[in-house]
Amino acid sequence: MQKRQSILIALAACALITSFVACKKDAKTGDSEITPAQDNNMAETNYNDVNTMVDASATLGTNFSFRTETGANVARIEDVLGACGTVTVDTVNSPRKITIDFGASNCVGSDLRKRRGKIIATWTGKYRDAGTVISITFDNYFVNDNQILGTHKTTNMGLNNASHLVYKVEVNGSIIKANNGGTILWSSTRQREWVAGANTPLNILDDTYSITGSANGTTAAGNAYTINITQPLVRKMLCYWFESGKIELTPAGGLTWALDYGNSGCDAKATFSVAGKSYDILLF
Repeated sequence: MQKRQSILIALAACALITSFVACKKDAKTGDSEITPAQDNNMAETNYNDVNTMVDASATLGTNFSFRTETGANVARIEDVLGACGTVTVDTVNSPRKITIDFGASNCVGSDLRKRRGKIIATWTGKYRDAGTVISITFDNYFVNDNQILGTHKTTNMGLNNASHLVYKVEVNGSIIKANNGGTILWSSTRQREWVAGANTPLNILDDTYSITGSANGTTAAGNAYTINITQPLVRKMLCYWFESGKIELTPAGGLTWALDYGNSGCDAKATFSVAGKSYDILLF
């Protein structure tokens, strides 16, 4: 297992994964409340994947790795890009630039997703330097024939009062769904605090992050919703799951869904609440 630290790795595996869909049958909610969770999950997943691929490319070129679930409760590093893309890194011009080109035809990666088009990233300075900005854009980029559009911006905000590095992550995106499925609009602003592991840059597995912030979007059917992190999400890189924290999702005119990751450590257990009722669930 390679233990590398690059300009973006601290953000790669920390993106919020919305898992409300896992309990939709038990909650007996309507489609208008289920769809925001589904479309939000598509947005969260795709923009997180892009961030991870840029990070790994900055460090390892085409032979990079990707954090994913093993089937157990511990994360590992697995290859994703494989032969599906060509990475070009320009460290001469300013700003620095990375281009990941998947070509004009769909290529199936080892994560079984079909990709085509380009991901383009620029950065203004070192990852740990206050004020550094990393910007990601797209050129005809598709995943499973869904077109990914918009911008992804990460800004190093410097040290907070606890002497922890804080990064502001802003996404203003849209996804044109395949087969004339409509367009998802999605906007997110997160603050990610690097609370442990910053002193061992070659070992990402001892890193811990605390995530706060919110997101809002409009489903492909035109239904608006909001998401708020009501208690900071705590994520250790050694674990696939958030170890604690709470999220609320509210469809416009609908019921508020709440997800509580609890405090039981590295496991898939969580509590889902809606309309005054709570359900113990497993997040898969």
